[in-house]
Amino acid sequence: MTDEDHGGAEAVDDVLAALADPTRRRLLDLLAAQGEASATALAERLPVSRQAVVKHLAVLDAAGLVSGSRVGREVRYAVRPAALDATARWMAALAADWDRRLARIKRIAESAEGP
Repeated sequence: MTDEDHGGAEAVDDVLAALADPTRRRLLDLLAAQGEASATALAERLPVSRQAVVKHLAVLDAAGLVSGSRVGREVRYAVRPAALDATARWMAALAADWDRRLARIKRIAESAEGP
């Protein structure tokens, strides 16, 4: 495995770990629907504190799923789709690999059955 492959695997691991939490998935849904929002605005839509939202956003940011930009006194967050795209490509490649393996098993089984 090359360093680039390892970095790609780490990025997918980070995304999957971040998405494992339902609150973080909900934050991504809210940001995708709104375009961008502050932690305060997001906390108003969730049953958790603003501080909890900030911690969840930090995990999403570290995984490359959101980015924050300062606007005046607040930080506004937005979805960064590149990390999701990379993870989706990895999942599609994994599914295609399994499809090929299953097709091969089917061919072997069918040829073993004979006429």
